[in-house]
Amino acid sequence: MEWAICRYNNSKHNQIVQLNNQLNGDMQDFYVIKGQVSVQQITINGQTYYVIEASSINPANIAGFYTYQGWVPNFVAAINTPGTYAAVLPGNSPVFTWDNLTGTVASLTKIYQQYSNFFGGDVLVSPTGPIIPYGTTSSPSGSALFNFITPQQVYNPSS
Repeated sequence: MEWAICRYNNSKHNQIVQLNNQLNGDMQDFYVIKGQVSVQQITINGQTYYVIEASSINPANIAGFYTYQGWVPNFVAAINTPGTYAAVLPGNSPVFTWDNLTGTVASLTKIYQQYSNFFGGDVLVSPTGPIIPYGTTSSPSGSALFNFITPQQVYNPSS
């Protein structure tokens, strides 16, 4: 099953923008849609937009996520890669203290969840690349993306 990505301007998006401004973060919210959807390309005042008719999509096939803005394409590639799994970072995970972008993003996902109805501290573990920390903006119940919203495994890095 292929997953598509879209961005959606709503209150959760506005909260992410506000938290980015308050915390000097570079997080991006986005929505993943399971299955194929019809996309129309329109141009308004020279700006190209892609439009999805949301009313034709089953809400159970949409899930909201957030991660470092530069990793959004990597996130989508990872969930489309066989063998990728989602995992939870335990509260004492060394990943939260890594002195690199992965550690910073993992920490930010946990910090953001304190300020709103977000869930953080999860990672995608892909057989083809590094882990990708992320959080969710969706409620876990009823989602077709349930395994990515409520991971069943715990991730313990070897270093």
